[in-house]
Amino acid sequence: MTDKRMSRWYFGGLASCGAACCTHPLDLVKVHLQTQQKGKMGMVSMAMQVVKNDGALALYNGLSASLCRQMSYSLTRFAIYETVRDMLSSSNQGPMPFYQKVLLGAFGGFTGGFIGTPADMVNVRMQNDVKLPPELRRKKLFSGATMASSRGALVTVGQLACYDQAKQLVLSSGFMGDNILTHFLSSFIAGGCATFLCQPLDVMKTRLMNSKGEYSVRRVRMLTNCPMALQGLVPAGIRLIPHTVLTFIFLEQLRNNFGIIVIS
Repeated sequence: MTDKRMSRWYFGGLASCGAACCTHPLDLVKVHLQTQQKGKMGMVSMAMQVVKNDGALALYNGLSASLCRQMSYSLTRFAIYETVRDMLSSSNQGPMPFYQKVLLGAFGGFTGGFIGTPADMVNVRMQNDVKLPPELRRKKLFSGATMASSRGALVTVGQLACYDQAKQLVLSSGFMGDNILTHFLSSFIAGGCATFLCQPLDVMKTRLMNSKGEYSVRRVRMLTNCPMALQGLVPAGIRLIPHTVLTFIFLEQLRNNFGIIVIS
């Protein structure tokens, strides 16, 4: 008999919080880039402007909301995905086919995206409303819920489904074991997939959440048909790939050290 450890349902939320603490400044810069009107500033110049205007700690504006978002959005999607995956894998005596991982990831991500919309809204506003006087700051918590849910579905497919598949392929090759190097390689691939899949919807979500009514869904959709849809692609990748890598490294360490022991 061999012992195997399974993740607890809340490990995904904890791992995502740990990753968010490390990558939040990149997330803030990404939001500022996506909401600038003329799109002239780059990642470094935008970060320098934030620090110059409000100090270095301004790079962590909205961290509390980001952690709240991870404990609603990420906890939900990880809990749904990993719980159902483990149930199906144990009953089928083998890993799920990739198409099932994609469908499960999309469902978990869409659900998590909707549940996490209020915290995501507060996160975007805390990061960006610092540029506005208090009387002009906005408070509608479900603006952009459709985009947030759709974006959640795509990013979860890119992260969880692609991570599982990449890890499965790496382990089946026989060249690497179930160690931190495998976790790093698989999560790096997953982060790249997630960035590519969700970037246009990420721009739409951020602009809708940050708007005061000047952006309709139709107008934002039109914007995504032009190169502006890729605005912030580089910082999005620089933020999302490390976030994905750290999330899965933390998750695997939580699972290996504190997971549920299953005897098989």
